[in-house]
Amino acid sequence: MKKYMIIIPILLVFYFVTLDYKNNRLETEKKDIAVNFDNIKEEETNQGNNSYNDSVMVSYNGENINMPIDDYVLGVVACEVPASFNIEALKAMSVVARTFYLYKNSKIDEYIASNNDQCFNNEDVLRNKWDSNYDKYYNLIKDAVDATQGEFITYDNDIAQTFYFSMSNGKTENLENVFSETRPYLVSVDSSWDKNLSSYEQTVNFSLVEFLNKLGLEKSDTVIVDIVSKTNSGRVQYVEVNGVQFKGTEFRKMLGLRSTDFDIYLSNDISITTRGYGHGVGMSQYGANEMAKLGYTYKDIIKYYYRGVDISKI
Repeated sequence: MKKYMIIIPILLVFYFVTLDYKNNRLETEKKDIAVNFDNIKEEETNQGNNSYNDSVMVSYNGENINMPIDDYVLGVVACEVPASFNIEALKAMSVVARTFYLYKNSKIDEYIASNNDQCFNNEDVLRNKWDSNYDKYYNLIKDAVDATQGEFITYDNDIAQTFYFSMSNGKTENLENVFSETRPYLVSVDSSWDKNLSSYEQTVNFSLVEFLNKLGLEKSDTVIVDIVSKTNSGRVQYVEVNGVQFKGTEFRKMLGLRSTDFDIYLSNDISITTRGYGHGVGMSQYGANEMAKLGYTYKDIIKYYYRGVDISKI
C-alpha cells in the first residue's frame, strides 16, 4: 500500500509538468502562426496597393512628378477630350487612359509618362483653361474617373494596348495599316456617327514650293499626284507625287494633315481636304461621345471599339 502511495504523487507531478510543457509549446506555436499570418496579410495588402495605388511618374514642364494614378488619369482625360462630353464618354476615356498607362508601364522598365504618349494637364493649366467653369468641369471628370476606379481593359487576360484618336472618317482603322503590327481587338469598325460632326472635314492649302519642300522633293513647275491604294476604311495607303511614292501615314505626318483620308486638288495651289482627325486606330473620342448621346454606356463604347475585350478591375 505504501508502495503505491509513493508512485502516484510522482506520476501526478510528471503529468502536470508534461501538461504545462505542452501548453507552453502550444501557446508558442500559436504566437508563431499568428505572426506568420500577420506577415502574409501585410504582404497581400501591400501587393494589392502596389497593383493600383502606386504613384505614377510623370514628366511635366521639365521635371518628374509623382502622383496617384487617378490624379494622372484625371489630367489626361481633361487634356484629351472636352469636359463638356457626355459622362459615359468621359468614363470610357478614363478607362482607356488608365489602360494605356498600365500597358506602357508593364512593357517599359521605370516607365515615365509624358505628353509624347498621352496629353496631360495639371491644375494650373486647367484653371486657366476652364476659368470660371473650373469647379464644374473638374467635378465632372473626377466623377467619371472615380466611377471607373481600378478598371482597365484586358484581352485574353493581358492588359490591352488601347490606342485612341480624335475623330474617324466614318470607320476606324486596322492596327497593321498604321503601326505595322496586329492585335485581334484593334480592327476596323463602323463609326459613321462621326460624319455628322461640324469639324469632320477640313481643307488646307499649300503653295507649290511649300508642298514640294515639305515632301523633300525637287522644285518643279508641275505636280503629278496619284493615289496608289487605299485601305478598307477608305484611308490613303500609298500616294505618289512626281514619281516618288509615300506611305499615307508618312505623307500625313510630313504635311501635318489631320488624317490619311484625303483628296488632293491641283490648281495654282495644292488644296487637300481631309476627313476625320487622327490615326484612326482604336476608340474614336468624338465617336464615343456620339454613342453616349445615343444612350450607350461606357462599357458598351469600350467593347464596341475594342473587339472581344473584357473590363477588369484591380
